[in-house]
Amino acid sequence: MNMRVVVADDAVLLREGLVRLLTESGHTVVAAVGDGPSLVAAVVEHRPDVAIVDVRMPPSHTDEGLRAAVEARRQVPGTPILVLSQYVEVSYADDLLADRAGAVGYLLKDRVSDVADFLDGMRRVASGATVLDPEVVGQLLVRRRRDDPLRSLTPREREVLGLMAEGRSNTAIARKLVVTDGAVEKHVKNIFTKLDLPPDDEQHRRVLAVLTYLQT
Repeated sequence: MNMRVVVADDAVLLREGLVRLLTESGHTVVAAVGDGPSLVAAVVEHRPDVAIVDVRMPPSHTDEGLRAAVEARRQVPGTPILVLSQYVEVSYADDLLADRAGAVGYLLKDRVSDVADFLDGMRRVASGATVLDPEVVGQLLVRRRRDDPLRSLTPREREVLGLMAEGRSNTAIARKLVVTDGAVEKHVKNIFTKLDLPPDDEQHRRVLAVLTYLQT
């Protein structure tokens, strides 16, 4: 589908490269900006289908991009945000995930090896999914609390939930684990039950399960 995209990155060559890639892929870049306040303003003005955001932007080049993304979600709730960065900034990544609304992605630039995979991740974030690089997942899990809501899950169910957190579909999880789709569906249902997620929209429960996994 054609998506309306905001791109926020202070590196001009990368920003323009993303604009060209997205345009050639059939999407419309409604704004391309280089700092946090401009990102927030662009999201408020254009209400994009997804915003692609770098972490480190002016003036301090630390975490302005992520803080601006959190503010953009505050002003326009539910705005899909795909963070594309060289760095993992755990605290503000947690803040992005905290509203439990999904539609959040965090990919590392150096680990994006396929354009089609990147575009697919962007599409999934725009449709409400949570898509995270495994390295991001690993660093978020370092913050796990002692009171672990996942303690009732079997090792295999934890493995399935970890792959869900990477944004994989049931079919992709089945291929990764070399099991049937039906086996994965059974594990997913058990995860929903053990995490006390009542019957609801499948995608919504999937997002809530992933957020529980990441925020513990």
